[in-house]
Parts: sequence; structure tokens; C-alpha cells
Amino acid sequence: MIKTCIVGASGYTGAELASLIHCHPRFELNALYVSAKSQDADKKLGDVHGYLFGQINLPLTPLTDDALHSLANEMDVIFLATPHEASHDWMPVLSSGKAKVFDLSGAFRLKDQQVFADYYGFAHEQTTSLEQAVYGLADWFADDIKDADIVAVPGCYPTASLSALKPLHEAGLIADGHLPIINAVSGVSGAGRKAAMGNSFCEVSLQAYGVLGHRHQPEISAYLGREVIFTPHLGNFKRGILATITVKVNTDVSAEDVANAFNQAYQEHPIVRIRDTWPKLDDVVGTPHCDLFWKLDVNKGYLVVTSAIDNLLKGAASQAVQCANIRFGFASQLGLVHGVSA
Repeated sequence: MIKTCIVGASGYTGAELASLIHCHPRFELNALYVSAKSQDADKKLGDVHGYLFGQINLPLTPLTDDALHSLANEMDVIFLATPHEASHDWMPVLSSGKAKVFDLSGAFRLKDQQVFADYYGFAHEQTTSLEQAVYGLADWFADDIKDADIVAVPGCYPTASLSALKPLHEAGLIADGHLPIINAVSGVSGAGRKAAMGNSFCEVSLQAYGVLGHRHQPEISAYLGREVIFTPHLGNFKRGILATITVKVNTDVSAEDVANAFNQAYQEHPIVRIRDTWPKLDDVVGTPHCDLFWKLDVNKGYLVVTSAIDNLLKGAASQAVQCANIRFGFASQLGLVHGVSA
């Protein structure tokens, strides 16, 4: 079994990771860590997240500097479900041993350090780790992931958006000079467990935020290979992301061209499902899937694509497990989809 630990295990994503690894046929959950000042320190995970009560009895151990060095050499896999600053600071130590590190923060996604500083609000000082990190959009970058020591797991909005747009871009169907327009709505779990008025369930209605300045915009643009206009919205529901994307296509692009682009992109990637109707959040919440559907207006030359994911799973935890599966030579959907064997 592959020895695995999770740092930042008390959060929503950390708990989902623990649940997935606990049931995984090849990874063994050995330890759970939280920050030294966490209010959940020394509690059992099942006492913090009741749906895991009686299933995962490991304690949430406060992380120390000494533990960082030990984990790097004793673990095979380390998942970081931590704030950007923590991942940034801890990565050189955690990646210095045999462990492969899968970081779910945004600390190592953007290669341009100035863009990073502009959007994340602090200077990136871990140049060597940043150079080592590969982007973990699992259904697109498996060749990079399989040899990586550090994997930067994509953000939830970029996962939904890039899954819809990359087949079109790679097939050359998007009109030159056109910026795809992404409108995406997320449930409040995307903001994490920390209490704040802006994401309190009773305070949230449905509103745009981070307009023309959200940190996921440069991430989407960087890994799509063209600029986009990205507008996120916060909705009054727990989990899930629904992204609706409008694209101007080249002259003479047909519905058959669009269908071929999506089918060729995902025919060997069963986590992404091409639907025959508009996906809804109920279809994907609690699953590792990304569901896509599209419609082309041939006369006007505009294409609308909808992408639906669970922000805590395909947008975070299950994609991290996909990446770990790929890194260790397993089918990417192992432990995520029933009936898949190693």
C-alpha cells in the first residue's frame, strides 16, 4: 500500500480527500494534520465531519516543523489542502524527500511570479519548487503528471472552464480575437469552513464577485492558451459549480466539428461525460465527474457550452486523487468510479 497523509484535513476538501483515500484500493491513509493553531487540533476527523464518524478515527495532529521533515521521507504521498501561504512556505521541505506532493492550493499553479503576486497578494519566493510543479488538469496533462514530484491541482472554476474550452481551442474552432465569456456559479463550500459574513449561508443570495479580477482568470487563460472573460458568482447552495460559456467560433464550423472535438478529447477519459441534455448540479454533486453539453447557432457562429462539477470533488479532492493515480501508474479513475481495477 502507498503511504499517504493529508495536511489540512479538517477542511471540506481535506475531509473529502480522507474519505476517498480511506476507501482507495492502493493508497493507505496513515496520518491527518492540521495547523498548530487549528481549533480542530487533536480531535478525530469523524467528530469534526459527522458523515465520517465511526469510519475514520485518525486524530487531527497539529503540524510541527519537525513533522514536515519526517513526512517528506516517511510518506509516499502528501496531499496539501492548505492555504496558499502555507503550501508556499512548506513545499521545499515536503518535496525534499521521497514523497510526491499534490497541492490543492493556488501556490504553484501560475508560473509567472509577477502575475502570481498581483492576484495572490504576496511574492512567490519558492522558485525551484515552482519550476518543478506541473499543472494537474488530470484529463489533459497526464504525461506531465506521471513523472512529477510536485503537482499543482487546478482550481475548481478552472477545472470546469478548461474542461469545456480546451477541446475547442485544441481543435482550432475558436475565432481569432474572440475572448470566450465564462459565467460560473459556485456553492458556498468553495469559500471553505472559516466563518465570514460574505459566505454565510443565510447572507448569500446570488451575486457576482471578483469581477474582472478573480485569481482564477489568469489560471484559466494560462492553461487554455488565450485570454478569457471570467465572472464567478456565489449561489445559495452548498456545493457544485455550473459554468456556462459563450464562444465565437470560426466561419463554417459545424455541429459535427464541435461534436468531434469533444468526443476525441474525452473518449478515453470517462471522468468527463458528454451529455445529451443540459447538465444540472444534482447530476454531479457527490461524484468525480465533469458533465458537458453544448449547442451551436450555425447562423450566428456562436457556441454555448455548459460544464457542471462538484467543486469539492472534481474541483479539488477527486482530481487530486486522479493525479495521484496517474503518478503511480494506475487508471486515473481508480477509487473514484465503481468497477475500476488497478
